[in-house]
Amino acid sequence: MPPAASAVMQQSLATSVAAPPEPAPDIVFACVHCATSFVVDAAAAGVMLQCQNCQQPTTVPLANDAQPAGNNAVIISDLQQQLKENDSQRTEITGYINQLSIQLHRWHLRLNSLNERQQKLQSQLTTARSDAAH
Repeated sequence: MPPAASAVMQQSLATSVAAPPEPAPDIVFACVHCATSFVVDAAAAGVMLQCQNCQQPTTVPLANDAQPAGNNAVIISDLQQQLKENDSQRTEITGYINQLSIQLHRWHLRLNSLNERQQKLQSQLTTARSDAAH
């Protein structure tokens, strides 16, 4: 076969054998009710799903309507997670403050008791000294 014919045949084969199609990208979207972020396969476009967070129905947008990854839905989900963690830490710290407030109150009661005891003992000492002087 002449080299020119071989080149044409190779070019023809190269164009007739298509590369396998790339898989459709995932769809990233947020629940319209609670803004929880979801990532689903592109085959789920247009399907109505129940949100795992708020249990409300939400529709998977068409692939061209979905926002790209790293979008607002992902940011919202991340911020919600940070708020949840912040609330947990606030609750923990509030618990510590309450425990220490209770302990501080107990120490105040103990200090008052010791002050009363000191006054009583000083009174007894004064009485004992005056009795010894007579």
